[in-house]
Amino acid sequence: MNDHIVRAMTRDGFVKAAAISSKGIVERARQIHKCLPMATAALGRTLSACSLMGNMQKVENGSVTLQIKGGGPLGTILAVSDSVGNVRGYVTNPAVSLMEKYRGKLNVGDAVGTDGRLTVIRDLQMKEPYNSSIELISGEIAEDLTYYFAQSEQVPTACALGVLVQIDQTVQAAGGYIIQLLPGAPEEIIDRIEEGIQNAGNVTYMLEKGLSPQQIIETVLKDFDLEILESTPVEYRCYCSQDRVERTLLSLGRKELEEIAADNEDVHIQCQFCDVDYCFTPERVRQLLESLG
Repeated sequence: MNDHIVRAMTRDGFVKAAAISSKGIVERARQIHKCLPMATAALGRTLSACSLMGNMQKVENGSVTLQIKGGGPLGTILAVSDSVGNVRGYVTNPAVSLMEKYRGKLNVGDAVGTDGRLTVIRDLQMKEPYNSSIELISGEIAEDLTYYFAQSEQVPTACALGVLVQIDQTVQAAGGYIIQLLPGAPEEIIDRIEEGIQNAGNVTYMLEKGLSPQQIIETVLKDFDLEILESTPVEYRCYCSQDRVERTLLSLGRKELEEIAADNEDVHIQCQFCDVDYCFTPERVRQLLESLG
């Protein structure tokens, strides 16, 4: 089945959960950015998490930006999701290669680093976006997000993310889940969730076995009476366009556009999310200048 997000809630109203299958999203990102396995794993986790967060926000035309700057060799990792969960992103240094933590386990924490911050920007279609950040604690992304939700949003959260890369560097499986307590939940609920997480095991192994997002939720929360709320298809989607890039050029102002036109050479602008190359001829640049009046 194609990439999708499943949202669920316990019938007692104390717990909400969302899980994603994101193999297609992560493989598309790997192809666009020519990522080696380390970057694929880190960017893939970030894309999966951001997609879940965008879908959970449910603000029409809103968005969520997840930015991780850990000081490690990967540099900045950034993902942007719309309100459905369609997501795009990039990593500064996609060709980073480090030794495995142990056989079969990529050392994502060291590649991301811990000397920096995780930042979440929520566009709620209000005057100003909501911006919040925390210092990284491990660089493992899921652990840092769990800490973020507890510190910045005061929401007890369990987050698990996984990306499985094959020998030929393609993505075999990717996804994860976010489970959150709702207001009024008794303390014993936390113990039940923690026990379920422990019994379910590593999310990467569940993905490798082919469990769907719904099955992952049902496995982790098997001791709860669940209501599946919805299943939503998601994809890697960039919203760049010729018109948007032209508006960016116009925002540079008349003086800089005149300097560009004076060079009398084609101008190439490449989208950082999808690597589409937009070419502007000297004639088109002069037309943009004329449009300024």
